Amino acid sequence: MERFLQGCKAAVQIIKGLASGQAKSRLSKATNPFKPHEGLDFHVVLGNEACDLDSMVSAITLAYLLAKTSSSKNLEYIPVLNIPREDFPLRTESTFFLKENRIPEDLLIFRDEIDLGALYEAGRLGLSLVDHNVLPRADSFMEDVVTEVIDHHVLERRPTRNCRVTAELVGSCTTLMTEKIICDAPHILDSQLASMLRGTIVLDCVNMTPAAGKVTPKDTEYVTILESRFPNLPPRGAVFDSLQNAKFDVSGLTTDQMLRKDLKALFSRDIKMAISAIYMDIEEFLRRKDLEKELQDFCQRHRYNIIIAMAIAFDSANEPRRQIAVYSQEGALRETVSKVLEEATTPSLELTLITSHYCSHVTAYSQGNTTASRKKVLPILKDFLKKRDNGESGSPPMQSFQDAEDYKGHCEFTNHNVEDNLESTEQFGDFGEQPDNQEICGGDGTKGKGYGAGCRRQMEDGLDEENSFPPTPMNSLVEGCPLDRGLPKLTAEAILERINRITVVDSEVNSTTGKQ
Repeated sequence: MERFLQGCKAAVQIIKGLASGQAKSRLSKATNPFKPHEGLDFHVVLGNEACDLDSMVSAITLAYLLAKTSSSKNLEYIPVLNIPREDFPLRTESTFFLKENRIPEDLLIFRDEIDLGALYEAGRLGLSLVDHNVLPRADSFMEDVVTEVIDHHVLERRPTRNCRVTAELVGSCTTLMTEKIICDAPHILDSQLASMLRGTIVLDCVNMTPAAGKVTPKDTEYVTILESRFPNLPPRGAVFDSLQNAKFDVSGLTTDQMLRKDLKALFSRDIKMAISAIYMDIEEFLRRKDLEKELQDFCQRHRYNIIIAMAIAFDSANEPRRQIAVYSQEGALRETVSKVLEEATTPSLELTLITSHYCSHVTAYSQGNTTASRKKVLPILKDFLKKRDNGESGSPPMQSFQDAEDYKGHCEFTNHNVEDNLESTEQFGDFGEQPDNQEICGGDGTKGKGYGAGCRRQMEDGLDEENSFPPTPMNSLVEGCPLDRGLPKLTAEAILERINRITVVDSEVNSTTGKQ
């Protein structure tokens, strides 16, 4: 595997040279820079924009399979992780797991390290999609070079003659990758690859526990096959626990990374508010060295004028403990938002002031209502911003942030979003999967500069999403555990709905094939 990834890295260097030469040739009208590598083409395996562990492992293993089974000497297969390299440390379970499986980080290829547009323009690009089945809007110009899709979400892709689609509502996309490897090239399986495949499935399927509602018979079948072929794999429970622990381990993150790891943002005419989940005791967070300066730098860099840190930690009895800290250089804004949280009744947060001498611009609280996750606090803050913009709150206008005119209305931006509720399971196929890295816009629907193309206008009856295909979010107790409201029920209606969905997709495919 390491030798394969080294070859991919070398191919990316060739691509960079080609792209640079292409740009120079346009300026100088020189000869075609692709000529020295005239017969060389590149096939990229692209995961989704959340780049969770399932997406990463699926991309790496499919590219590895294709490279191992291809007879072409002029085609390079490259797995691309669909995030900037700087965001990789935020996926703490992924950094841990790949290191455990001897995958060097410096051999990974990230989206900001390869110019897919230049390859496409040169006619040298082919694409396979894993863990999503439609390119996001910004990449939609490359749809005509997508030749294969392997995904475990609801199929939104229109069938075409030139694209082979494998789509099945299993617990993990890696299950479908395991099936493909075992059926097409079982000889490439070794203990390293088996460990990567099986560990990812175990995490996605909540340790293969039926009560969690994620695992399917196919997931169980292929985990069992891997375990039978490689009996020395570590116990499932140990793998799952280590990945879960890594997911919430923020000890190696900077303050900026910690705040960005699990962030939602609300903004109105003159307020841009970051609501970050913090996986540690809030007093320990406030004791971080140079925190005051780092919070100020974070606000300036990302143009926030207030941060709300929602902390969750666990006591010796493994019971959750929640805390909230409100930071802003603007005293009036900090006091106003703190008062809104203190006086909230739907739900009451049961806040008790924590005396802190660590940061002069922070108001911190212990939260007595431990069931009030961020999902329940967000409506309180949205309602405050809405009333304030409508002149109903009685609070004076705050100092506006830079380019405030670009942020008209009440909007929400999510980064590395986490589980919200079980209702979204049917739409995205996983617990609490919800669009990520998108704005939710209200009022006139205007969105700010520098944000993603996906925009959802807030309607009177809720949030109406555009048909975009955003990243798959991470799990988080801050947003509410999938089992908070008890075990999910497998009803006859749910089974029939799934069967009907499959029937509809099959009918569309058969109809299209018949027309052709």
